[in-house]
Amino acid sequence: MAETVQSLEGLAGLKTAAPEGPKYEKKVDAQGRAYATGKRKNAVARVWIKPGSGKIEVNTRTIEVFFARPVLRMLIQQPLVAAGRSGQYDVICTVSGGGLSGQAGAVRHGLAKALTLFEPELRSALKRGGFLTRDSRVVERKKYGRAKARRSFQFSKR
Repeated sequence: MAETVQSLEGLAGLKTAAPEGPKYEKKVDAQGRAYATGKRKNAVARVWIKPGSGKIEVNTRTIEVFFARPVLRMLIQQPLVAAGRSGQYDVICTVSGGGLSGQAGAVRHGLAKALTLFEPELRSALKRGGFLTRDSRVVERKKYGRAKARRSFQFSKR
């Protein structure tokens, strides 16, 4: 009986130790850059970040030239603003596939992932904002015998 009491006390001591989550480490390459891939719809963005003046370059062009709409530029800046790091990192990315809206979403996703690799302590703020989740919605494919993905051909009685 004494042995069981002692073992139960030992188990109680194990229970009080709170399980810690996974530890995330800083991951940078030889040039001091963090790399991540972002995806949205059919667009794929490869994003590199490094400490700098806040310059964002997309496919060798400035963000103002590549994304002319202010809404898309604002969308890309969201992870930096949420983390409180706007103007502190230079962002270089190559993006392909999809349209401008999907490409902007892909750059945003990749930028958020690269930020977490460069500064793992920002993960909770970015996760709370929903920037680390890949938006899996894609265009539904057209089916055989249908006019579009779901729309049927017009019914004719005669």
